[in-house]
Amino acid sequence: MTKHIGILTSGGDSPGLNAAIRGVGKAALGAYDMEVIGIRDGFRGLVENRTMQLDRGELSGILTRGGTILGTSREKPHRMHFNGKRQDMTDVIVENYQAHHLDALVCIGGGGTQKNALQLVEKGLNVITLPKTIDNDVAHTDTTFGFDTALGIATDAIDRLHSTAHSHHRIIVVEIMGHRAGWLALGSGVAGGADVILLPEIPYDIESVAEAIRGRAAGGKPFSIVAVAEGALPRGVAEEVQDLRERKQKATDKKLRKQLKSELSEMESRYSNHTVTLSRELEELTGLESRVTILGYLQRGGTPSAADRLLATRLGTACVDLIAEERFGVMVASRGDQAVPVPLVDVAGYKKLVPPDHPWVISAKRVGTTFGDE
Repeated sequence: MTKHIGILTSGGDSPGLNAAIRGVGKAALGAYDMEVIGIRDGFRGLVENRTMQLDRGELSGILTRGGTILGTSREKPHRMHFNGKRQDMTDVIVENYQAHHLDALVCIGGGGTQKNALQLVEKGLNVITLPKTIDNDVAHTDTTFGFDTALGIATDAIDRLHSTAHSHHRIIVVEIMGHRAGWLALGSGVAGGADVILLPEIPYDIESVAEAIRGRAAGGKPFSIVAVAEGALPRGVAEEVQDLRERKQKATDKKLRKQLKSELSEMESRYSNHTVTLSRELEELTGLESRVTILGYLQRGGTPSAADRLLATRLGTACVDLIAEERFGVMVASRGDQAVPVPLVDVAGYKKLVPPDHPWVISAKRVGTTFGDE
């Protein structure tokens, strides 16, 4: 009998989503004669039963397009906003899954999507996920599609800012996406020749950063590029935030957990504009003019790189092979040249963070880059 599969994209948009949709869809249609249904706007579209048929015509010409033809949202199945309040809509999702006679649901997204997908697996649905995020922080995969494109964009931005920094003898502080994981700031900082790289995983000391910049100025280089991840924090603050996170994770009392979550949110909100503060502090400590550039959503827009198109296509087609083999409850991970199924229970709730001794960090330090930790 013909298999019916659904596809949705969830979380933030990312280069390579359309390439993944195309990879899944064309392999399903061409290699296995499956029926493919696109679900609009993530899990919310599955709740509201908003779908589209994905035939060869719909899949044609989307390989190079950024964003997602299906639309996306950050809605969670178990906490979806309906009628003015948050509701658990997983049972509605199960009903609509069955109403469309789906044999499998492909969920394309980052860390949050992996957790949401696992909940649907626990409800008895056949789910497979693909790892997408520019942050590259999904566990148990070498890389996620979207990362390479964003890495190129951020590196290009740093390249272009060098001329202004050099010409005006300024510090240029470049804020790069990455709330908990600093892969993007690290990679683009190394590739772009940043003088300072600040990561969420390596709390920094502002005086150490200023000392390195003053040292450059004394050596005849009165300019510096500081690549800073949006989640990087000074040492004392980072320790407080980490303590709150650990206490929240261990808390069993619902009221206490809610209180700790509120405190954590308040603290993170207080330092949400930390890049501007960092720039001002460096200006005061070094005597050099400092300017801020926040790359923001620019990093995840536009045409995906060749590497991301290749990765998304490779994982998308492997996903369909797993559906044909009826292997569900897994994420299709990239391991070297292979596409490997990894149980969702091993992925959901885990983040791949930058180890302080990662080869990229060591290489950066060897060429004189400062991380503010010494």
